[in-house]
Amino acid sequence: MRTVKNNYNSHLTMEQNLKEFLLAKGYNKIPLSFTNTNHFELRAHLNGIQGRFILDTGASNTCIGLDCVDHFKLFAEDSEIKASGAGGNNLLTKVSKNNVLHIKGWSKRKLEVVVFDLTHVNQALTMHDALPVHGIIGADVLKKGKAVIDYKKKNLYLK
Repeated sequence: MRTVKNNYNSHLTMEQNLKEFLLAKGYNKIPLSFTNTNHFELRAHLNGIQGRFILDTGASNTCIGLDCVDHFKLFAEDSEIKASGAGGNNLLTKVSKNNVLHIKGWSKRKLEVVVFDLTHVNQALTMHDALPVHGIIGADVLKKGKAVIDYKKKNLYLK
């Protein structure tokens, strides 16, 4: 393990240094779980209601499953946008505006989420003995939160 010298402690490891640096800069540390499908998963509250989400740096938008509209009290309107991803292309979507996302000390108000059928995602998860998810946290939230992912320690940091 490589150590670095700094003004606070002359023998901090690189991992300790990253965590302390980010916390000092006002980031929130969010624990991640690793699924059987090699995805990071986290718990978050959307409109005050807890859900299970996959963290997906390749998803441009945060998405919620069509079957979870009532669960999260969403008002979803038809959208011209077509979703595409590992499960298919040209999937019909809806959009829900003015939502509040809270992830362990970090919040985003006026969040717009894309709503579409995530059945294919949850089928793939359950086929590999992973639990189904309510949605996907995408790059829109990661960008807004200036995200840093510590893959080794399984933590997400949002500011």
